[in-house]
Amino acid sequence: MRAFHMSWLAFFLCFFAWFGIAPLMPVVRKELKLSPVQIGNILIASVSITIVARMLIGWICDRVGPRITYTWLLILGAIPVIGIGFAHSYQSFLFFRLAIGAIGASFVITQYHTSLMFAPNIVGTANATTAGWGNMGGGATQILMPLIFGAFVALETGPALGWRVAMIVPGAAMLLCAIGYYRFTQDTPQGNFADLRAKGTEISGKKGSAFLEACRDKRVWALAAIYGASFGIEITIHNVAALYFTDSFHVGLKAGGLIVGAFGMLAIFARSLGGWLSDVSAARFGLASRGAVLGVLLLVEGIMLVIFSQSATLPLAVTMLIVFGLFVHMSCGSTYALIPFINRKAVGSVAGIVGAGGNVGAMLSGFLFKGSGHWAGSLLILGVIASACSLFTLLVRVEPDSEPLTAPRGARAGTPLDEQPALA
Repeated sequence: MRAFHMSWLAFFLCFFAWFGIAPLMPVVRKELKLSPVQIGNILIASVSITIVARMLIGWICDRVGPRITYTWLLILGAIPVIGIGFAHSYQSFLFFRLAIGAIGASFVITQYHTSLMFAPNIVGTANATTAGWGNMGGGATQILMPLIFGAFVALETGPALGWRVAMIVPGAAMLLCAIGYYRFTQDTPQGNFADLRAKGTEISGKKGSAFLEACRDKRVWALAAIYGASFGIEITIHNVAALYFTDSFHVGLKAGGLIVGAFGMLAIFARSLGGWLSDVSAARFGLASRGAVLGVLLLVEGIMLVIFSQSATLPLAVTMLIVFGLFVHMSCGSTYALIPFINRKAVGSVAGIVGAGGNVGAMLSGFLFKGSGHWAGSLLILGVIASACSLFTLLVRVEPDSEPLTAPRGARAGTPLDEQPALA
């Protein structure tokens, strides 16, 4: 359970730092005199590097384990988070925003770690909960960063210096978390990867073939496309929503932050709900039903986004944003409830590729907003695409496999999924 709590906390802080600058973009846009095209480029940069980072991190996890991987990601990721405060031009700001995107790979480590720690009958709920609680960082940053910025402005730093100093807060928190993760977690219930390999225990990734196995599986790419239509759209909303409500409904910085923060804070239960529904469905109707649950959630998500895009009044827009947020978080949770059952010997690689798919979706979504200024039209297109991607769930066929990656303490290999004990 230390791994459970440290993994979601680390992801929370990474997500907080990843989008820490997003609610302050109206201030940054004014100071740096950013054009709509430049805003679009910054949006794309914030998620594009994460594509490569997530695929690489999944492979590294299979090789060295989640504990060391997370520790170093937190340390190195804190550098550009703090460094963005030194940006004084569009080019330097774009560079730091691009570098910050690498910490989005933290999601893969979180999912990998809980996949190792929990038995098959509860791993969907565990994965969805750690991801959901971590995703709260996206909602928290929308609420807290304007307040932190306001506090520094009240200390007479001025807006130009206030947003720069505010970014030190998430960066410092990441460094503290790195110390805690190294000190209080271990890779598997039996111990760390290095110790297990020294004892002759087989660990995935030892022969370097896990990533290639994942790449050859069409189900992995189907899930990557699905995740692009759920998480990819979710982080796009985190990036553009503050500007959308400012431009379309003329709300202030703090009010916009509260609205978008409520969308992000749904992750405290909605992702878990998606994973739980997947687990319950699998126990009652069989493992194949996990795909059906995901398909329905993704379809409804797309429909709700279409309605949100056409909302003409602020109360209706806020309401539909919350309803859409509920289903997009549930879709994300349901997706990663499937990940541990695709290839038990390549969980890190599968999680990395699917996670990268989320950022491909976000990057492609960014092109819809690049320089157009037509918020409603771009959001409408995203809603239609999300609904269409629900058809990809028909390609995801999962066969029962009760052999865990490294047999967790308390799990009985060779027994049906619904008879495996939950680990706590």
